[in-house]
Amino acid sequence: MASPSTAPREFALFTQAAPNGSINNEALKTILAEYGSAPAPEGAVDFAAVAPALKKEQTHHPEGDGNCLGFAALDSKVCCDLHQIKNEWFNSKYPMVPGHEIVGIVTEVGDRAGIGCMIDSCQQCEQCKEHLEQHCSGGGSISTYNATYPDGTLTQGGYSTHYVVSKKFALHVPNNLPLDAAAPLLCAGITVYSPLKYFELDKPGLKVGVVGLGGLGHMAVKFLKAFGCEVTVISTSVSKKEEAIKHLGADHFVISKSEEEMKAAANSLHGIVDTVSVKHDLAHYLSLLRPANGKYVVVGIPSEPYELHSSALIFKRAIVGGSLIGGIKETQEMLDFCGEHNITCDIEKVPIDYVNTAMERLAKNDVHYRFVIDIAGSLVYDYSK
Repeated sequence: MASPSTAPREFALFTQAAPNGSINNEALKTILAEYGSAPAPEGAVDFAAVAPALKKEQTHHPEGDGNCLGFAALDSKVCCDLHQIKNEWFNSKYPMVPGHEIVGIVTEVGDRAGIGCMIDSCQQCEQCKEHLEQHCSGGGSISTYNATYPDGTLTQGGYSTHYVVSKKFALHVPNNLPLDAAAPLLCAGITVYSPLKYFELDKPGLKVGVVGLGGLGHMAVKFLKAFGCEVTVISTSVSKKEEAIKHLGADHFVISKSEEEMKAAANSLHGIVDTVSVKHDLAHYLSLLRPANGKYVVVGIPSEPYELHSSALIFKRAIVGGSLIGGIKETQEMLDFCGEHNITCDIEKVPIDYVNTAMERLAKNDVHYRFVIDIAGSLVYDYSK
């Protein structure tokens, strides 16, 4: 019987055309329209040989010591990878295989699965027991890539055909969400969902601002609207106003470079989520918070430190906080919420051989809003060569 390791191209395509072991004609038509058809190349495996791998009865919860899921990676998202590749956070380890938002099909089972920013933690410390694995104090969580296993081996990420992960760190992707547009939820989505929940900026009727309308910012807007909040997008770019209001449903748009607009919006917001990853003046935006108990949450990581005078906080009794990602339990909660509200990320899907160009465009903010690498499609034989 064929297996994903011996026939990755056929397996990846089969999981799209026949997710339950029998051909879905509409899915097959879509694949043929996108990739074309031609005689099979020498050595190709017939789909019939791949089908039993999906029908083989196994479980996510094996007995004994087995605790791993192996799955074929269909899509992986590009974002923070650029910072790590260029060592802009000064912690890069080489050789490096990036990719920390991975979705795919569990081998020999067929379930839709995802891996986020971490793949392990000590599981014993106070933070891990409270489902805050991202803040593991027993040695730290192990990142999906650019980290080290206890035996010294470097972790390698999702720009791969397959990935093996502990079942404790595998996530279920709701069936109604397209895998490619769901991939960025595993970082961008949870990065903004977690602080909105923790800082209680998820209550209907709250007036919440979002600084920056990029990959993180547009997800923050989507979540806030689903929570029932009144949303104000704050941006330096007037060109993003139509996108914010008409496409994402934001209620207000403020140009942060406009003294008049910033003055008109002063003291109006219960909270702000700052998604910008370049250095900027926090006090300028703190002026938008309501006096007493306003919350300003930072999720972007500039390469230079912020400078903030204490008076900007004291006279408003403002709270400034930060947030990383969420734990596994909260990440699954976020995915389920997205499934209930049909929330996905706006993406541009690219083949693996486009990744260098994607990185160059990403450095110029030339993406709407996230690149997703089509791993499965990149395994398709190129009949033009």
